Amino acid sequence: MMRSVTGFLCRVVCLMILFTGWAVAQSAAPSDEDVHRRAQELLGKMTIDEKVGQLNQVSGVQSPNDLKPDEAIQKSQVGSVLWVFDVKEINRQQHLAVEKTRLHIPLLVGYDVIHGYRTAFPVPLAMASSWDPSVEEQAQRVAREDSRAAGINWVFTPMVDIVRDARWGRIAESAGEDPYLGAAMARAQVLGLQGKAIGPDTVLASVKHFCCYGASEGGRDLDSSNIPEVLLRNVYLVPFHAAEQAGAGTFMSAYMDLNDVPASGNSWLLSEVLRKEWGFKGFVVSDWAAVGDLVTHGYARDSEDAAYKALTAGQNMDMDSHIYTQSLPKLVAAGKITQAQLDAAVLPILEAKIRLGLFEHPYVDESKVDAVLDRPSTRELARKLAGRSMVLLRNEGHTLPLSANVKKLAVIGPLGDSPDDLKGTWTVEFLNSTMPKTHTVTIVEGLRNKLGAGAQIETVAGPDLPRQVIEQFVSDPSSKTPKHDLTATEIKEWLDKAVAAANRSDVVIAAMGEAVNMNSRATFDLQGIQEQMLEAVAATGKPVVLVLVGTRPSDIHWANEHVPAILEAWCPGSEGGNAIADVLFGDVNPGGKLPLSWPLSAGQEPLYYNHNLTSDPEDRPGFTSRYWDLSSKPLYPFGYGLSYSTFTFNNLRLDRKNIKAGETAEVQVDVTNTSKIAGDAVAQLYIHQRAGSASRPVRQLEGFERVTLQPGETKTLKFPLGKEELNFWSPQSKAWGVEPGVFDVWAGGDSTASLHTELLVSE
Repeated sequence: MMRSVTGFLCRVVCLMILFTGWAVAQSAAPSDEDVHRRAQELLGKMTIDEKVGQLNQVSGVQSPNDLKPDEAIQKSQVGSVLWVFDVKEINRQQHLAVEKTRLHIPLLVGYDVIHGYRTAFPVPLAMASSWDPSVEEQAQRVAREDSRAAGINWVFTPMVDIVRDARWGRIAESAGEDPYLGAAMARAQVLGLQGKAIGPDTVLASVKHFCCYGASEGGRDLDSSNIPEVLLRNVYLVPFHAAEQAGAGTFMSAYMDLNDVPASGNSWLLSEVLRKEWGFKGFVVSDWAAVGDLVTHGYARDSEDAAYKALTAGQNMDMDSHIYTQSLPKLVAAGKITQAQLDAAVLPILEAKIRLGLFEHPYVDESKVDAVLDRPSTRELARKLAGRSMVLLRNEGHTLPLSANVKKLAVIGPLGDSPDDLKGTWTVEFLNSTMPKTHTVTIVEGLRNKLGAGAQIETVAGPDLPRQVIEQFVSDPSSKTPKHDLTATEIKEWLDKAVAAANRSDVVIAAMGEAVNMNSRATFDLQGIQEQMLEAVAATGKPVVLVLVGTRPSDIHWANEHVPAILEAWCPGSEGGNAIADVLFGDVNPGGKLPLSWPLSAGQEPLYYNHNLTSDPEDRPGFTSRYWDLSSKPLYPFGYGLSYSTFTFNNLRLDRKNIKAGETAEVQVDVTNTSKIAGDAVAQLYIHQRAGSASRPVRQLEGFERVTLQPGETKTLKFPLGKEELNFWSPQSKAWGVEPGVFDVWAGGDSTASLHTELLVSE
C-alpha cells in the first residue's frame, strides 16, 4: 500500500515537473536559433507559389484585379491581410489559412494603429510635444494590448519621418522636425509595441515611411524628395536607425521618388543602408500598391519589371498591388530571380510569425475582446497623456488657469463640440464607417464635466469647416461636403450670434483650428470664418482663450497680439475634452513644448531651427529678415512652451572643459522653480561645432529631460556629451566621426536658450 502511494506521489511530482517545464517553455520566447531553424524547415517544404504567396498582402477594404480573398487564402496565395476589423472575420480568415491550406501557415493581420485602437490617444505630434518618451511608450503598450486582443498582430507604426515643412498632410503622425527628439520617440514607440522581444503578447511594429516621405517638395503629399546624402545621414535617417536599433520587426518603404529612385525599388536604401550597414534582420513591406506604382513612376517598364526591381532591391512584401503573385513565379522560372533570392525574402516573414506565436495561437478569443478594449484604465491614461501633451503658447495677464467660480462660458467655433476632430486622424472608425463609434469627450462636454450642472455653457459653432473627403475609405454614400460659400448676410448672422454669446459670458473659449483628415495645405489660415469670429469676440473685451485643435500649426499672428491666452491641444484623442478642461482650470499644469518651429505664415516653409550658418548670419546686429515683407523667424521657436509655473536655468558647467575625441564630458545645469506652483520644466541641451570638414547647424538638440519641480525647488540635471552626441557624417570623408575643435554648448527652455559654455575636443 505504502509503495503504491509512494509511486503515485512520484508520478504526480514528475507530472508536475513536466508540466512546469512545459509551461516555462511555452512562456519563454524561442531563441533566435530555434526560430531560424523552424522557419528554414518550413521553407524547405514550400513550393514556389506558396513562397510567393507569403509575400502577398491583401486588403479587406478593396480587392483590385477581382481577387477573391477567401479563394486566394485557401490557395496559399496570401501571407497577410490588412484592414480587416471584425474579430469574427479575422478568425474566419485565419481558419482558412491554418486549417484549409497544405502547410497551415497563419496570416499576419495588419492595420494602421497610429495612436490607439478603440480608445484614441493624442496624435503622435502631440505625443512628441510632451518631450517625454515614456508617454509614447505607455500609449503604444496599451495599443499593442488592444490590437492583439482584436486580432491585429502587425501595426503600421511608428511613423518617424522628419518633417521640416508643416504644409505636408501627414505631419500629425510625426514627431516634428528634430532628429534627436524624433529618435527618442521612435525608440519609445518600438519598445511599447514590441517590448524587449517580439512574442505572443506583442505586435510587430512597422517603421515608416522608409525613407523621407515627409520631405516631399513643397509639402505636397506624394511629391518627390530630393535630399543630399549628408542630410539623409545626419537628419532624415536618424530616427529610422534608432527604431531599427530598438528592434523594430518590419519597415515600410515609402511611395515617392527619393533622389530619382522610387523608395520601394531603391536598393541603396533597402539593402545597402538598412540591411548591410544597420544589420536589419526583419522584413520590408511596401506602402499601399507602391510596387505596382513603380510602373506609374516610370521606373519600371511593366508589372514584371516592377516585381523584379522591387524584390531585388530588398522589398519583401507587396501591399495589395498583387504584382508579386502575377510576376514572381515567371521570373523564377526564367532564372531572372533565383531560388535563394526568393527564399531570402520569405524567411523573415516566417520567422516573424513564429516569434508572434501564431502557429500555436492563431485565433482570437472573441469573448474577451470588449473587456480589453473597454478598460477604464485606458481612458484614464488617455486623459493623462493628453494633458501632458498640450502646449501653452500664450498667457498674458495670467488669464489661465481659469477660476473654478466661472459659471458662464461661451464656446465659440466649429471645434468646440466636434468629437471626430478631437479624436484625430487614422482611427479605426475613419477607415471603417461601419464600426460602432466610441465616445469622444468634446470640449463642451469636458467643460460641463468640470464645472457641473450649475454652469451655463453657450455654444456658437459657426459653419462647419472644409473637410477633405478621402473617397477610397469613405463607405457612406450619403457623405456630402458641407456648404462653405456663405453670403455676407449669413456671415453677419454667425458673427452676431458669437458676439451676443460672448457678451453673456464671463469667459470665451474659442475652439478653432483645422478639421481632421485635412491633407497637405498651401496655407495655415483659420479656415472659414473662424478668424472673423475670433476677432469679433475679442472686440467685446471679455477674456478670450483660444484653444487650437488640429494636426499642424495655424496662422495665429493676429491672435498672438490680441488674444491673451492660447493653448495648443492638437488632436488630443478620446478624452480630449476632459484633458483640455483639466488644463484650462489648472488641475493639470501644462508642460508641453513645441516639436517644431511655429511659422508666422506658410510662406516661411520649410522652417526649422537647426539650419546651417550662412554668409550673412541672421543673428548679426541689425538683422531684420530675409524677406522684405515678413520676418524669417518663427512665431514661436522649436522647444517653446509656457507653464503656470516659472523656471530659471543657471550654473551651466562641464566636469571637463577639454576632452579627446571618443571621450565623454558631463554637462550639468541647475533648474529652479521660481513660482509658487509645482510644475514641469523641460531642460534642453544644444550644441554647435564651430569648424570642421563641413558646415554644421547653428544649433542641434543633443539632450533633454522633463522634470517636475515643487515651488522653490532646484534640481541639477546631467547630460553626456560624447561620441553619440558630437559625431556627424561628413560629406568629405563619407564617414561618421567626432572632429576636433570648439563646441558651443547651450542649456535652457527652448532652442533660443542663452545660457552658454564651451567644450574643446582634441585629437
